[in-house]
Amino acid sequence: MVIKPKRALLSLSDKDGLIEFAEGLDRCGIEIVSTGGTAKLLKEKGFNIIEISDFTGFPEILDGRVKTLNPKVHAGILNIRENEEHRQTMEKHGFVDIDIVAVNLYPFEKTISSVSVTTNQAIENIDIGGPTMIRSAAKNFKYVTVVVDKQDYAVILDEINTDGGVKFETRMNLARKAFTHTVMYDSIISGYFNDLMGINFPEEIALPMRKKQDLRYGENPHQKASFYSSPAASEPGATNAHQLHGKELSFNNIIDTNAALELVQEFDTPACVIVKHTNPCGVALADDIVEAYKNALECDPLSAFGGIVGLNREVDKELAENLSEIFLEVIAAPSFSEDALDILTKKKNIRLLEIKGDFSVKNKELDIKKVVGGYLLQEKDLQTLPDDRDLKIVTEKKPTGDEYSDLIFAWTVAKHVKSNAIVYAKNNRTVGVGAGQMSRVDSSKIAAEKARNPLEGSVMASDAFFPFRDSIDEAAEKGIKAVIQPGGSIRDEEVIKAADEHGMAMVFTGMRHFKH
Repeated sequence: MVIKPKRALLSLSDKDGLIEFAEGLDRCGIEIVSTGGTAKLLKEKGFNIIEISDFTGFPEILDGRVKTLNPKVHAGILNIRENEEHRQTMEKHGFVDIDIVAVNLYPFEKTISSVSVTTNQAIENIDIGGPTMIRSAAKNFKYVTVVVDKQDYAVILDEINTDGGVKFETRMNLARKAFTHTVMYDSIISGYFNDLMGINFPEEIALPMRKKQDLRYGENPHQKASFYSSPAASEPGATNAHQLHGKELSFNNIIDTNAALELVQEFDTPACVIVKHTNPCGVALADDIVEAYKNALECDPLSAFGGIVGLNREVDKELAENLSEIFLEVIAAPSFSEDALDILTKKKNIRLLEIKGDFSVKNKELDIKKVVGGYLLQEKDLQTLPDDRDLKIVTEKKPTGDEYSDLIFAWTVAKHVKSNAIVYAKNNRTVGVGAGQMSRVDSSKIAAEKARNPLEGSVMASDAFFPFRDSIDEAAEKGIKAVIQPGGSIRDEEVIKAADEHGMAMVFTGMRHFKH
């Protein structure tokens, strides 16, 4: 059913496209009712519009807080056109139909993005009349066209010009978009108040997300997928990366890039992280970024093939030459020199991501995991060590200065390895990584098997306590000199005794880093 519109109500805080839309409506003989700044601009441009106070017969009051909250507005939108009782009521009160409602809302999201915003400023940018009109029009989409996206102006005008009115299917789709839009708006406001009051886990939660892009497929080709971003996303990451070159990012590329960046952002000194299937297969710190990459690659060059590289320094010509020697899916870095781009863009498919922003910024957003029928929400694991860094040496032998540095490095890497996680490291570089095994001793063995360099003199990190001494015995055989782990097992004494027997140093963190 095509509805020929006679009257449109325009109330737009974003004036982009307004004049062209109004011109199109005017050419079609559609009367325009407008509010506030929208009315002022249209009048300045010579449009013969009706201001909302003239339409309702009631002035805007309370500094504009009340202007469209009026029976004439909402009856005009909500009445069922072929309902005789509704028609009689409309005639009795002198009300007329409103057939198009074009509204975008006070810029609450933009307002709260300012670091200096006050609570009062935020509150005054909470739109009331706008969402109410949108919901009224969306509810009555059988008769009313609601538009909240300026990209739809042309669609509406085209259908009016071609078909004499807006099609039912179009009105329904616009109503769907409108309800989604108000949910998004309200969820941002809800999140603001939760943050203001320090409430991480409210009784009900709505998580605002905007589609960033459709993806070719999900984890596997038979799964459809899309990529959404949070309006509050400001931490450097895959979500706000600028792709300079290469094929479209895949579902798995995005997940792996996120894993690489979360780990590389742990370090201030030049660092390189190489990730495969969300686990680091090589991590290294060095005095310069080229050396960091070479050392990270040396840990497990076989797994690095087709991997994701995360860097916390610019990619220059020398680094680009090294990176170009193997097949990589993604390189993510703060910047790329022109010489580096000349080299790397010769590889047609490699994705180059420029990650802008302060790598030290870590938002206290919630970590979300999906289960059937629900979601698990938790605080993001932003801590690596206890606030006081009060690490407890539990063995007779104390770690040397170099060993202590390597222990902290290995522990940081282990935080980002899937449980059960074991990391062997030496000289601020990983030597072997064991990830995601059902038993900790198997992770210990796999980490040793994957090591290309001798393990002698390395340190060992475990993301959780050792339930038995077997992993310590396994490590001692490989020449491991020091161990860092949370502690807390009922067999801690047995594990400590094993370390003492082997002449190893052992440090307890008192903090676990499971990663499922």
